[in-house]
Amino acid sequence: MRPDVKEPGLDLEKLYAARLHAVRVRPYLATALFALHTVESRKVPTMAVDRHWRCYVSPAFVDRTPVEELAGVWVHEVTHLLRDHHGRSDRVARERGLTGSGERLRMNIAADCEINDDVFGDGLPRPEGAVHPEMLGLPEGELMEDYLRQFQLGPRTRDAGWLDCGSGADGLERTWDLGADGAEGLSAQEQDAVRFRVAQAITGRPGSTPAGWRRWAEEAFHPPQAWRELLGAAVRSAAYGSGAGDDYSYGRPSRRSASVPGAVLPSLRRSPPRVSVVIDTSGSVSDAELGSALLEVTAISRALGGRRDLVTVLPCDAAARIVHPLCRAEGIPLLGGGGTDLRTGFAAALRARPRPDVLVVLTDGQTPWPAGRPACRTVVGLFPRARRFRSWNEDDPDHVPAGPPEWARVVDIGG
Repeated sequence: MRPDVKEPGLDLEKLYAARLHAVRVRPYLATALFALHTVESRKVPTMAVDRHWRCYVSPAFVDRTPVEELAGVWVHEVTHLLRDHHGRSDRVARERGLTGSGERLRMNIAADCEINDDVFGDGLPRPEGAVHPEMLGLPEGELMEDYLRQFQLGPRTRDAGWLDCGSGADGLERTWDLGADGAEGLSAQEQDAVRFRVAQAITGRPGSTPAGWRRWAEEAFHPPQAWRELLGAAVRSAAYGSGAGDDYSYGRPSRRSASVPGAVLPSLRRSPPRVSVVIDTSGSVSDAELGSALLEVTAISRALGGRRDLVTVLPCDAAARIVHPLCRAEGIPLLGGGGTDLRTGFAAALRARPRPDVLVVLTDGQTPWPAGRPACRTVVGLFPRARRFRSWNEDDPDHVPAGPPEWARVVDIGG
């Protein structure tokens, strides 16, 4: 281009027409789409977002892309922000020791695999080259954290090297980011308000939104509670306590290797803890509380860095049911409806092989308890009851049951 010829600017009319199309076909995302602040940038390959809800847009990309495809990109980028992919990527990076731009690219690809089955279709054509699980030989419907464990950069991801959805997708700040002090960014409180409004719109139209969005909205309406912090502390305590299972790995050499020239020593790695969740399915537990229990199971999985293979679920009323490995929390049948005796649930969970490091019991508290301390750390999550420890028994309304034993860490769910 000659120096006296000015490069064309951003075609805002076309860009905003695409956003309107996105709102028409995904009306439940309208609040989020209009909350994004547009920033023209020639450093961005296509469109990208930062964690402060700014959307950086390449003028050349807008010029060459049809309106319907631009609408899909709008939805794609705002979905990264709604699902907190930047925060989740930061947590995964810390927990798994993932560093460098290559690992952040993997996170971006994994995040795209999570969201693209909900983004495209029904009025939004999938652009050529868009990442989806099938192209990596992976199953659909999983979370970013799950996908991240199942692939590495290689021949199948070669064509995704151009991918860059920005720091809003993988947490790594880019050269074009305006940063926390830049103009028109949303505060944390404003971001939460946007998410809440979107969740409201989704739950108000339950029959017209994809399953992935419905799950997200349910969790958005279920704010983090203090008991989850206690659970996280129990999980960490189990992970670093004696007997949690030690192993050695050459994946990260020991710092002592420097003192032994010519030798690479392995570092000590502790096996992550296994968690067994016993859910009270007796007649005194409502359907709403059972639904809440499934959301807590999802939170437990996330507390373990998304390792669903480390979580098992055991429904129990007066008898223990089948132990279920955690694939999808909403797919676990919570059978029961009879009386309550969680001692059978404790016994069944502790008989499992391998044995759990942490036992989590979700109940209304109206049950007999084991006489002795289990051979693992135990957290009891109690559903709220107005007369929890005064009086309740299926057979004798004047009977006063004992509360949870002293050896359990007891916390109120929703309290």
